[in-house]
Amino acid sequence: MNTIPRHEYPRPDFRRSEWLNLNGKWDFEFDDAAVGENEKWYNGHQYSKEITVPYCYQCRLSGINDTTTHDVVWYSKDFNLPQEFKNKKVLLNFGAVDYFAKVWVNGELVCTHKGGNTPFKCEINRYLKDGGNNIILRAEDSYELSQPRGKQHWQEEPEGIRYTNTTGIWQSVWLESVGKVYIDRIRFTPNIEDKTVLTEIYLDKYIDNIDVNINVTFNDNIIKTYNTKLNSKISKITLNLNNEHPVRDNMQCWTPETPYLYYVEVVISRNNNMLDKVNSYFGLRKISIKNNQIFLNNKPFYQRLVLDQGYWKESLMTPPSEEAIIKDIELTKQLGFNGVRKHQKMEDPRYLYWADKLGLVVWGEMPSAYAYNTQSIANITSEWTDFINRDYNHPCIIAWVPLNESWGVRNVYSNKEQQNFARSLYYLTKGIDSTRFVSTNDGWEQVKADICGIHDYAAMGDEIDKKYSNIDTIMESASISKMIYCDSENYEGQPILITEYGGIAFDNNNSNEWGYNDKVKSEEEFLLRYESITSAIMRISYVCGFCYTQLTDTFQEANGLLTMDRKPKADIKSINRINLSKE
Repeated sequence: MNTIPRHEYPRPDFRRSEWLNLNGKWDFEFDDAAVGENEKWYNGHQYSKEITVPYCYQCRLSGINDTTTHDVVWYSKDFNLPQEFKNKKVLLNFGAVDYFAKVWVNGELVCTHKGGNTPFKCEINRYLKDGGNNIILRAEDSYELSQPRGKQHWQEEPEGIRYTNTTGIWQSVWLESVGKVYIDRIRFTPNIEDKTVLTEIYLDKYIDNIDVNINVTFNDNIIKTYNTKLNSKISKITLNLNNEHPVRDNMQCWTPETPYLYYVEVVISRNNNMLDKVNSYFGLRKISIKNNQIFLNNKPFYQRLVLDQGYWKESLMTPPSEEAIIKDIELTKQLGFNGVRKHQKMEDPRYLYWADKLGLVVWGEMPSAYAYNTQSIANITSEWTDFINRDYNHPCIIAWVPLNESWGVRNVYSNKEQQNFARSLYYLTKGIDSTRFVSTNDGWEQVKADICGIHDYAAMGDEIDKKYSNIDTIMESASISKMIYCDSENYEGQPILITEYGGIAFDNNNSNEWGYNDKVKSEEEFLLRYESITSAIMRISYVCGFCYTQLTDTFQEANGLLTMDRKPKADIKSINRINLSKE
């Protein structure tokens, strides 16, 4: 049994064979007086605590389990460099550190990074020495409203729909070795009509005479080999999958029912000496919009989504294990959903990998800031760009949601600056990724977007029947208390989805737990109400999907289909039957 927590490779869509997992025990210290840099803790300090990485100090699995405020924390880890890493470039990778990080190796500052949700790496080979080495990380976090927070509360105590804060390292840390030139990232853009895949290879730098070899595998058979020279730092290569065994007559497209994946090995070399090798994959998948409908691989696709916060009682935003990730996806599918809206969270890449493999569509959503100013604009724009680039290759992701319910843009209904910012996020997203649809400000007060996503927590189906009986009337009114469109926007025939509804909670005689509308007292009452509102939504002829709130209870927000321990509150087969009744 592997004793290293989260011991699996952190990025299966961008995998190298030579790597060292640095999760596990790190020395740890709170720095409430913020004196560590002046006292040069990065050059030697007697740490008083120990933490288990990649779990944040606020959670139980970290071994500290302290939810009080500590804006500055320090980590220290000693390691020995593997023999096979010698005489190569060494990359130190962090999956995510919330919020501002500084990293030292053997007392030398090697990099800084701002943004609590996206990965970063440092080249550290020049700072390494024979024998033991040391990594120091200083993380600074706060309750600042201009940094993207998502569901992390800006106060110490969780309240309403917001939960315990996360500070510091909360995703895996690892080392990799590469040559003097390496692959920085790869983008795959499938075209199912042409049976081609545009492959973009980004190098960290360019030198002449670099060869690339690409092998594409399906069902363990090599179906395409491509060899050429790279003539620039960013190169585009079109892989033609026509007439290739075993997909000569029947190209294998990715869907939730048939999550076919093509595996790719990309090797760069110079003068027959390998510089870098990366293993990745892609799915042949197309998402498109036509005649007010959403299509998957040119077929109408009715989305049965569930809102998923991605929190665990023992580990907060960090999945406690890979088994926990798989269990969540399997339970989601058993309940009759074909997708999730990952709410206010950039999810662990291992979740997206298993969604790719097991067949579950995902909406990727930006964690919100809660203030509007030039700093929040910069923070959101930077992390949003990194988020899209990180997850571009996952076929499971079909939609991007940069803003939710006007959070962080509270005056967007009439404020032209905030409207322009929202539109800029739409166009920025489409500029980076034109293959997916964008719900720019999901819920209400919408601006430029590819769909119309409406949030409506009606208690029973008859309210839904009445409110949505006429499409023109609802498009010019309010869903809950907010207008569906901003004052400068009108509905232009986009596909309409009810992207939040339900939120039914059970009455457990706990006043701290809540849901939307009155609580139910029994499983029978829950199923009657769930069927009433879900069936009503499915009866609306012009609505092409829904997203139920929510998959699991999340601390005081106790309106999940499952408890926070992932135990069903009602019969799974009954919920599945209701969700699939439209088919």
